Amino acid sequence: MDRVKSSMQQVPNAIPKVIRRTTGGANSLELEKENFERGQVRKGAHTFWAAVNRLPLSSNAVLCWKFCHVFHKLLRDGHPNVIKDSMRNKADLTDMSRMWGHLSEGYGKLCSIYLKLLITKMEFHIKNPRFPGNLQMSNRQLDEAGENDVNNFFQLTVEMFDYLECQLNLFLGVFSSLDMSRSVSVTAAGQCRLAPLIQVILDSSHLYDYTVKLLFKLHSCLPADTLQGHRDRFQEQFKKLKSLFYRSSNLQYFKRLIQIPQLPENPPNFLRASALSEHISPVVVIPAESSSPESEHMVETDDLVDMDVPVLPTKFDDLFGTSAAIDPFNFNSQNGLRKDDKDRLIDQLTREIQALKDELESFRLESGRLCTALRGRVNELEAELAEQSHLRLQAAGESEFLKAELDDLRRVREDTEKEQRSLTEIEKKAQANEQRYTKLKEKYSELVQSHADLLRKNAEVTRQMTVARAAQDEVEAVRREMQEKVKAAQEVANRQERDQLAHFQELQRELVSSRTELDSLKTTMASSQQSSEVLGTQLVALESEKVELVQSLSKVETELAVRGEELERVQSSLAIERESGVKTAEALQNQLNEKESREQALESQLVASRWSSLQGAVEEAEKIIQDSLAQINDPAHLSCTSSADYLASRCQASLTCMDRLHSAKEAFLADNTGVSELVRVVTQCGHLVGDTIVQGSATSHMVPVEQADALSESVKACGAEALVLLGQMKQQSSLSAADNGKLRAALEAVLATAEKLRPRGLELQQGELGDLVEQEMAATSAAVESAAARIEEMLNNSRAVDTGVKMEVNERILAACTELMQAIKQLVLSSKNLQKDIVESGRGAASMKEFYAKNSRWTEGLISASKAVGWGATVMVDAADLVVQGKGKFEELMVCSREIAASTAQLVAASKVKADKDSANLQRLQKASRAVTQATAGVVASTKSGKSQIEEKDTMDFSSMTLTQIKRQEMDTQVSSGIQQLYQP
Repeated sequence: MDRVKSSMQQVPNAIPKVIRRTTGGANSLELEKENFERGQVRKGAHTFWAAVNRLPLSSNAVLCWKFCHVFHKLLRDGHPNVIKDSMRNKADLTDMSRMWGHLSEGYGKLCSIYLKLLITKMEFHIKNPRFPGNLQMSNRQLDEAGENDVNNFFQLTVEMFDYLECQLNLFLGVFSSLDMSRSVSVTAAGQCRLAPLIQVILDSSHLYDYTVKLLFKLHSCLPADTLQGHRDRFQEQFKKLKSLFYRSSNLQYFKRLIQIPQLPENPPNFLRASALSEHISPVVVIPAESSSPESEHMVETDDLVDMDVPVLPTKFDDLFGTSAAIDPFNFNSQNGLRKDDKDRLIDQLTREIQALKDELESFRLESGRLCTALRGRVNELEAELAEQSHLRLQAAGESEFLKAELDDLRRVREDTEKEQRSLTEIEKKAQANEQRYTKLKEKYSELVQSHADLLRKNAEVTRQMTVARAAQDEVEAVRREMQEKVKAAQEVANRQERDQLAHFQELQRELVSSRTELDSLKTTMASSQQSSEVLGTQLVALESEKVELVQSLSKVETELAVRGEELERVQSSLAIERESGVKTAEALQNQLNEKESREQALESQLVASRWSSLQGAVEEAEKIIQDSLAQINDPAHLSCTSSADYLASRCQASLTCMDRLHSAKEAFLADNTGVSELVRVVTQCGHLVGDTIVQGSATSHMVPVEQADALSESVKACGAEALVLLGQMKQQSSLSAADNGKLRAALEAVLATAEKLRPRGLELQQGELGDLVEQEMAATSAAVESAAARIEEMLNNSRAVDTGVKMEVNERILAACTELMQAIKQLVLSSKNLQKDIVESGRGAASMKEFYAKNSRWTEGLISASKAVGWGATVMVDAADLVVQGKGKFEELMVCSREIAASTAQLVAASKVKADKDSANLQRLQKASRAVTQATAGVVASTKSGKSQIEEKDTMDFSSMTLTQIKRQEMDTQVSSGIQQLYQP
């Protein structure tokens, strides 16, 4: 009984806790309801995104997948403002899609594809706001979305294709991630991946229907060839969508949730308009959802304390039985008394305790279910972790396999290189055997060599003809392009002139018509004046009749009075007509004045347009010349070359165009209507002068330095004079004073330089070429001998005058120069011997001079190369002399040595063109060429070493410095070293 009393005291204390808990749950529900209603009032996705931003979508792929599903459903079935509110998070969704796209499989890849689909859906609805989120539209609304414009329908079809392509990618991604050999649609993991496809099926069915209707509409307005790309893309998407619908309809998961339509066997024939009536729109049917099991077990909070619960048996009854009527100790029953209020309260509290126990048991069951679900989630995450670990191990295995393959490939490459070296040795041995074999058959080799020479000559001639034809074709193409540009400019100017002339003629016709109208009005006014004169005569006659009738009859007086009134009316109307005629004449005169002023304005506009067209042509010519001048300083232009002959032809064409420019300018000053000819000539002059500048610069790359500098200066002066002349022609006030004499003089100077640079072989007779070759080779040998003698003399003078470091440097440099001169001398002798072999083997019965004349191009190359070698030797000796005397720069000597090495390389190349590859003299020439290269490197090395020694000596020489200068230099050195330490990383 004491335990019962204590429990009775504890139960009332527990009741307020239950009520407070229940009341607190109700208050939280009310708060959530208020928040939901407030979100509905805002009619948007602010509340949704406020909750989503707190979710770890970037670290949990499954959570991101479920978010995409919920967001897709919200875009379809939510308020239209959801799309606008969600566009603010487009950048975050794009970054998330890119991040998940780095995973090649699993939920990461699916999340990337799904996010791209959602972004495409939002962009589609923003571009086409007439389309609702669920894409349900009537045919009339579809026509209104395109605004009855075929361009809008065309663009809308392309956007629908892109939208449907994203949905098909998600379909294929989900199916490829599932193992279709098992019943994946009945597992939790499979259903998690298949659930979002319901929304995709709903969207794709509508998109397919609208695409078919729009394509039929486009084919009724546009030709079939224009829409070939649309048809091909539709065919591809039709096959994919039909296959995916068929595969989805066979899955058990979709059979109880959605009825998927089946597409026709063949796609619609858009080339046949009547096929639209055969099209059946696919309809997706979703069965009515049954009430969820959770809704059947919901417990209202108001029923937690129920007064109508049946009486539950107590522990006392369980121990002693329920037959209270026969209980001998039940004195209340024996005495006929009822239970008091305390007993009823005990029963009521007992029932409440039992209800709370039931609720506690339900809470325990719910917590157990949640724990089970969380354990399942943990198992799923562990499975995904195991899968990722397996993939990592697989990737490591693949990397090891690739490394092994790479090692095998390296070994194979080394074996291949060894085999290549052995093959090279075998080839060398075979070549030696072949040489022995050729010596045994000298007669046969002579015949083969002569035949080979003939073939080489034929190939050389063919190659030269091909090069000439290619150059001629290129020149013709450039000429045609320039002619087309000139014709285009002429056509634009002629078109403007014709339009203005037609407008002017129309105004003249209007002026003539207005003048004829004025003449007709003048004749009308004259006729009105004549009619007034006639009426005046009639008035006089009436007055005379009035006098006669007054004298004769009184009745006529009344008639005369009436006639007088009529006369007054006629006079008033005549005055009115006269005033109106005067006003009409004044109005016509004003119109005539306006016509004349308008005509003058049009004439001024015509003059201004003519001048503007001329200014446009002048500005275009200035741009062409400025571009040509800019190309001279462009490093990429240094590789361009040209010939003096082509430069001379360009100069001749430019001078001819100068004459046309002068005559066209004089004609324009005499009569400004002839602007078209001046525009054409200005444009042509700009092109020709610009071409002359470019070709002059390209020609300067092929000639010696002094002539190249002179030619470059002449070309730049020509461009400057052309810009000055065009600047004068651009101003109307200075057009008459514009003189092309300076430009003509500059072009003539460039032409004279080009004439000097033309190859001498073209001007020489056949007999003179052979003598010229011998003279140039002898002059080159003499120049080399003279250079060697001067170097020896400079060496002796340096030994007699200089001492210490300077003498050591001079001796080293002059010794290197002497070695270089000896190598050049040997190279010239080898070149002479090789030329004799070439002449002897190729001339046949002809003489040496005839051979040189027959191969004039080769002869000119030899002459040019030998001149370059002799000139380079002289210049290098002069530079060495200045360096030894302390007046020159070491860099000049290094440049001269490299220049003479290049000249000798040119001589070697010119000598090797027609030489036999097995000739002994050719081998000696190549050996001499390598010796020249080594000697050049020795000169450069000696020069650099001597420069560094001289600089060190000058730096450490304190004999001529005062104490203050030494201290200042020490401080400067400390400051520079401190700055270097400060800026070191």
